[in-house]
Amino acid sequence: MHGVLAQEGGPIEAVFGSFENNALWVILVISLAALVFAYYLVREVLSAPEGTEKMKEIARAIQIGARAYLNRQFRTVGIFMALLTVALFFVLPVSEEAVHGETFIRLGRSIAFILGAGFSAITGYTGMWLAVRANVRTANAARESGLRRALRIAFRAGGVAGMFTVGLGLFGATVILLVYQEDATGVLVGFGFGGALLAMFMRVGGGIFTKAADVGADLVGKVEQGIPEDDPRNAGTIADNVGDNVGDCAGMAADLFESYEVTLVASLILGAAAYSGSEVGAIAGVMFPLFVRAVGVITSIIGILAVTPRSEDEHGMRAINRGFFVSAAISAAAVFVISGVYMEDYRPGVAVLFGLILASVIQVLTQYFTDTKYKPVQEIAESTQTGPATTILSGFSVGLESTVWAILVIAGVIVGAFLLGDDTAERLYFISLTGMGMLTTVGVIVSMDTYGPVSDNAQGIAEMSGEFEGRPAEVLRGLDAVGNSTKAITKGMAIATAVIAATSLFGSFEEALKEAGFDFLGVRVDQPDVLVGLLIGGAVAFLFSSLAIRAVGRAASQVVVEVRNQFRDHPGIMDFTEEPDYARVVDICTRTSLRELMTPGLLAVLSPIIVGFAIGAEALGAFLAGAILTGQLLAVMLANSGGAWDNAKKYIEEGHYGGKGSERHKAAVIGDTVGDPFKDTAGPALNPLIKVMNLVALLIAPVVVEQMDHDAVRIAVAVVLALVVAGAIWISKARRSELMVEAVPGTREGAPVS
Repeated sequence: MHGVLAQEGGPIEAVFGSFENNALWVILVISLAALVFAYYLVREVLSAPEGTEKMKEIARAIQIGARAYLNRQFRTVGIFMALLTVALFFVLPVSEEAVHGETFIRLGRSIAFILGAGFSAITGYTGMWLAVRANVRTANAARESGLRRALRIAFRAGGVAGMFTVGLGLFGATVILLVYQEDATGVLVGFGFGGALLAMFMRVGGGIFTKAADVGADLVGKVEQGIPEDDPRNAGTIADNVGDNVGDCAGMAADLFESYEVTLVASLILGAAAYSGSEVGAIAGVMFPLFVRAVGVITSIIGILAVTPRSEDEHGMRAINRGFFVSAAISAAAVFVISGVYMEDYRPGVAVLFGLILASVIQVLTQYFTDTKYKPVQEIAESTQTGPATTILSGFSVGLESTVWAILVIAGVIVGAFLLGDDTAERLYFISLTGMGMLTTVGVIVSMDTYGPVSDNAQGIAEMSGEFEGRPAEVLRGLDAVGNSTKAITKGMAIATAVIAATSLFGSFEEALKEAGFDFLGVRVDQPDVLVGLLIGGAVAFLFSSLAIRAVGRAASQVVVEVRNQFRDHPGIMDFTEEPDYARVVDICTRTSLRELMTPGLLAVLSPIIVGFAIGAEALGAFLAGAILTGQLLAVMLANSGGAWDNAKKYIEEGHYGGKGSERHKAAVIGDTVGDPFKDTAGPALNPLIKVMNLVALLIAPVVVEQMDHDAVRIAVAVVLALVVAGAIWISKARRSELMVEAVPGTREGAPVS
């Protein structure tokens, strides 16, 4: 079969020979092998015993809450996704030079959008489904067998989400290439857009849920009532454990799935352009990223299997690091062989190696700024001596400093990839391959992240059951501490990946403008319209973060009121003669988090359209550049400051500076409470935000160019959409008093609630 691989704006010669077609089928089989391995892991995890009846009862409550939240979230988001599916079919144009019929491509793009969103949802849901069943089994394994068995169950439960990420991502892209060979990249953009948008909703919604429950439960339980974390007397405890799964598990799995897909889409588009005039042909630039992904599936399986402590005394983080670095080393060797043999050029292999190195350095950097073993966290713990204010200032400064080192490392890798190329197309392609390299081991990375909520929940179940003490309790505390480190590390990797992916998409956007007939000269800040676009793009990340953090504050306020009311109205809760109403807090978190989804979604999708139509194509390019820069800086600062505050609290809880219950511990809890929405809501949600905006810009680029001479139409569209966004923000900000009145019947607006 032969064809012409069409870029977003027009065709580029890329002949699919018999080798390439056969290779696509082999890659398809490898993607299915990932799903088969996931099934094997599910069977292994579920075969482990669950423990006592009390443990099973707590686990069931977490399962019911997590399932109810995600089901309601998918119904809520489904309406928005359906409208966008229709828009993709009817509104966006198809290149006149496309080989397939216009209707066939429009239909494929819309179906690909649904598949991208659906696969992202399946990845997140499946990972969460097993995580809420593995938590109790991990706790029981710690009680009956010890560290080795408990860590193995927890990590392999995370491996299921990892395998679904690589399996479904590679499967979807390969099927689209097999069906739409000539016009695949235009359809693949729809696939990536669906995954990115759904991931953003899951990140925002899950982040609001988990931190509303966490903040509310901590403020009343730890600070006001003086009871420990995960105490069964706290009505917010079950919601807190549910939130760990819908935020850290389902949200991160969906986030990394769309990063995985978006980097592949960008590499395919740029690869065709970079190698169109080479001896190996454009098809080599298209196939190489797929080969890298196939290698990643195999090495991720090896990495997951390698994660088992060699003894009961080996630190869990050492075992996990072993799995990651084994996977990375094998990937690097395999990619170099493919690069030399198939591409007849080692530069693509070097670009992928840069990505693997970047992932490793980001891991070390994040661990330094957020782990209790290192000076930054210990300095925050020391600052608690003078109260919450200095604790917050110390943690904030750590987050600010960490952004400098993160951006220097990312910039260094981008420069290295840039220097590999001889022209713009090659340079952008090698930058996209750097992102591919970072995510080559994504199966292990997702496993590392999902391990976090599993171990956290296992610790929570142990605390709530009251049946763990001695060595089993010590094992679970150790696993939980490792989980905090892995979650912080994977957040850092996700942020770095988002920047590389967005930069690659920016290159694809530039190519799309050129194919549409617009001569894009770069981000020229000496032009007023371009400067305005740059400034607006830089501001969007701050507005988005404001919306997310404000939403957590609103939801947490309701949780605080509810938990306080339960302690006041049911005094028997404190002496265990009455049981709290856990379901009530879960319902509050579910309702309030889902109410907050639409405003960030509208901002992400509509702001690039508004800028493109109101100011122009060059301004839209500058808008994307501003969003990438501030989005990355803000995401690193929020994630690392939040992680540092969290572990400073844990450092004190280990017995330093007075330990639990001391005044310094209370100051650390307040710092951790401030950091919760930083690291688990706003920071992580910025990753899909910048990719969604880049994908929207890539999709609308031909329309923006086409409408440049129709001032009345484009200005009218921009004004209407700007009013929609402004209205959504106004409604969101006006919602606080309504929610507080709802939480406390009879409270007049503006009156104190406490």
